[in-house]
Amino acid sequence: MTILLFSSAAYGQTEFDETKLLAEQGNSFAQYNLGVMYENGEGVSENDAETIKWFRLAAGKGNASAQLNLGFMYFDGDGVPQNNVRAYVWWSVAAVQGHENAKYNRGIVFEQLTPALRGQAQQIATKCFESDYKDCE
Repeated sequence: MTILLFSSAAYGQTEFDETKLLAEQGNSFAQYNLGVMYENGEGVSENDAETIKWFRLAAGKGNASAQLNLGFMYFDGDGVPQNNVRAYVWWSVAAVQGHENAKYNRGIVFEQLTPALRGQAQQIATKCFESDYKDCE
């Protein structure tokens, strides 16, 4: 198994092509990295739809960094409608895996939710985790 963890340095076309090939083959690290490439316009034009697509694929395989980034996208409304419940869900499942930034962010967004939305968000997060990240929306 090849694990790709790119820095934020500029990507060339070769790196993009290699990452895309691995991502298409189902490698969650490559899927996450491809999402980062699309998000930052590194080796390819910025594209929110592609960013979300690749982050969701990686998040669905338990990639906590992709889950963290999906939380940010929902919190900020980048490429998706702004939704603090969805941000809480993705940060919660990343936090359960030990991602410290997700734990911190989950606490912040939790305070911004009404009691009813808190219950809804916790229910969805539990369902997401118990479904092995397949039922998270």
